[in-house]
Amino acid sequence: MAKHIGLIGGIGPAATDFYYRRLIAAYAGREPGLELTMAHADTSTLLRHLGNGDVAGQVAVYSRLTDRLVAAGAECVVVTSIAGHFCIGAFEEVSPLPVINMITAVGRAVEARGLRRLGILGTRTAMLSRFYGGIPTAEIVVPVGQDLDDVHEAYVAMASAGVVTVEQRGVFERASERLVREEGVEAILLGGTDLALAFEEGSAGFPVIDCVGMHVAEIVRFAGG
Repeated sequence: MAKHIGLIGGIGPAATDFYYRRLIAAYAGREPGLELTMAHADTSTLLRHLGNGDVAGQVAVYSRLTDRLVAAGAECVVVTSIAGHFCIGAFEEVSPLPVINMITAVGRAVEARGLRRLGILGTRTAMLSRFYGGIPTAEIVVPVGQDLDDVHEAYVAMASAGVVTVEQRGVFERASERLVREEGVEAILLGGTDLALAFEEGSAGFPVIDCVGMHVAEIVRFAGG
């Protein structure tokens, strides 16, 4: 029997929709089918906690929402945000449900692919922490100077709005192309969940690492069905 999946979503809205659609597609035609309950977290609260490094504040949000998911019958919990993984280790320590950790899943997938040098896009914290230190087998190369600031600002605006503009997509593309051309990275790690709005694996013009796809695969593996 498949496990009942609990999603903590809303951070941001487009990323939550992307996870939901991916999971529906993954379970299409399967027996037993998808069992899922979603709880809503607030994007602006997450971004404030992320900017302040307030791990305890965000863990308290996740814990409250996970209690709600437990009451609904969920058997595991998923945070549908890479930015929201800044405190994932602390959350795992107190969560009443198993936490499906994206960072761990992506680290294993990068190692399996034999990749050794990756660029990264996302929030400033995700970039400067090299995806929260979760890719030990590869060197993570960060955009520098104005590229770093521009990518962060464009990403936060995109995640908050749930849509990508032509200008924001241009920021991501220019930073990625410089990392590929000047830094010799093998692929770009999509270190922000909402980057699915801007890029699709196989059609970006440069190799990308689809972190959401890897996370969804790990959710399905754990939940079964």
